[in-house]
Amino acid sequence: MASVCFYFQVHQPYRLRHHTIFDTGSEYFDEIKNAEICRKVAQKCYLPANHLLLELIERHEGKFRVAFSTTGVALEQFQQYAPDVLASFQQLAATGCVEFLAETYHHSLSFLYSREEFIEQVNAHRRMIQTLFGQNPQVFRNTELVYSNALAEVIEQTGDFKAVLLEGADRILGDRSPNFVYRPPNCGKLKLLLKNYRLSDDIAFRFSNRGWSEWPLGADKFASWINAVNGNGFVVNLFIDYETFGEHQWQDTGVFEFLRHLPQEILRHPDNDFKTPTEVADSFDAVGVVDVPDLISWADTERDLSAWLGNPMQQNAIGELYGLEHAVKELGDKDILTSWRRLQISDHFYYMCTKYFADGDVHKYFNPYDSPYDSFINFMNVLDHLKLRCLDKLNQKQMAN
Repeated sequence: MASVCFYFQVHQPYRLRHHTIFDTGSEYFDEIKNAEICRKVAQKCYLPANHLLLELIERHEGKFRVAFSTTGVALEQFQQYAPDVLASFQQLAATGCVEFLAETYHHSLSFLYSREEFIEQVNAHRRMIQTLFGQNPQVFRNTELVYSNALAEVIEQTGDFKAVLLEGADRILGDRSPNFVYRPPNCGKLKLLLKNYRLSDDIAFRFSNRGWSEWPLGADKFASWINAVNGNGFVVNLFIDYETFGEHQWQDTGVFEFLRHLPQEILRHPDNDFKTPTEVADSFDAVGVVDVPDLISWADTERDLSAWLGNPMQQNAIGELYGLEHAVKELGDKDILTSWRRLQISDHFYYMCTKYFADGDVHKYFNPYDSPYDSFINFMNVLDHLKLRCLDKLNQKQMAN
């Protein structure tokens, strides 16, 4: 019937302190709030979900396999605020049944603004994965599955990657199925693994919706949908936020019990199995080319970049941020470089989103500000302060020379 490829995205941003134009301090990030949220999500999601995955891997003797893409900034916070979470991920890595993917260290949109910065972040993230989990990532996923042909070309040139993940958007597939492996144009070896967004979103978004015609969703029913692939594809790519388990879908929705029973229901059919993204890339040939000349993502109903760059506030903020790159790197100040890179975290621009219609509730739910305008003002206050620090130190450096 099909191989099932589970990939979970793990991310926690560094949230900004309330910063006004009168603040003179350089402590831009809210350590108290970041620690509080990290530990809260650890208790609701990361620790119980990791424990469950380990139990399932052991129960099914390695036949259950999954992958994670964990941002560098999330891993930093686990090291600082929740070392038990990091230890639990390392325990999963030690099973040999869990793959860790590569991405931008700071969950940034750097590919759009600076190829140099993008490659530096990808390499930094790979080094962190090697250090913490002993793996050399073979598959790449860009922030929020932002993808185009140009990204594939850069990734193929960057290193020994076998595949890239992307959204299985209808407008790029037409009448083709996301349940096959494809390849990008102008690339010799790289393969493409496309998210089956319908089945992924059944878990991530619709699971607890009592108004959904398929509610309640049991593991047996979901497994029957996997079985129904029935030759129309080799692999079902289920790409979802890990925080789905326990945070977005609370424990009382039954989402953990759903996950607990899902492997056995899928494995009941002898032709089904679980594969990691690298195993999918190694197992299946590409059946055709998927041409994506324009940028897409996995966000919202449009599957575009409007969640981060859809209004003048967002465009101005990110433009000014990357406009500071040369000065920041010329200065060579570690603290300023760290702050500049943490300001690249895409969540800062997501908080400025003014889209409040079909998917507006999503933006409200994740936004810690009273309004997108408050987010923009706070971000720009921090960025202006960082810019003044940077220029002042550059002047001092030039005078000293």
